[in-house]
Amino acid sequence: MSEIPGPRYRHADDEEWREIRAQQHGERRVSVWEKWLEFSPNCMTLIGRWDPGMIVHKHGHNSHQVVYVLKGSMMCGDTLCTEGMHITLDEGAALGPLVAGPEGVELFEVMFGDPRSWPADPEGFEALLEERGAVKLPNPPLVFPDWIRDSRN
Repeated sequence: MSEIPGPRYRHADDEEWREIRAQQHGERRVSVWEKWLEFSPNCMTLIGRWDPGMIVHKHGHNSHQVVYVLKGSMMCGDTLCTEGMHITLDEGAALGPLVAGPEGVELFEVMFGDPRSWPADPEGFEALLEERGAVKLPNPPLVFPDWIRDSRN
């Protein structure tokens, strides 16, 4: 008989912020930062912090996803998401584009399964960056678990 696994504990204060994406907005560099609390083939949980004005392309994940706004605000397409907003995406659903509010945004996210993302509107994203005078910078280097490849776009 196999043993039932027990709970795993991780405190967010014990994790380092990882820079995930970066853009240049005039003289200012803005980024998405994450603390990975769980990163396994079955589940990814993270706390995300986006600098003010950060723009993330419309995209979806290869899993079900839940996003909860802890602090600040962001536009999700035409919807303003403020503190306390809960967003549920079924596998295959796309969200965005996403734009962090003037104070930035802090999120708690859960992906149930493969956390890799796919772009939903690359041309629209390029047009939005140009409209706002933002330039996408190369993805910062990250070390991923050996079971998954870096698919950031």
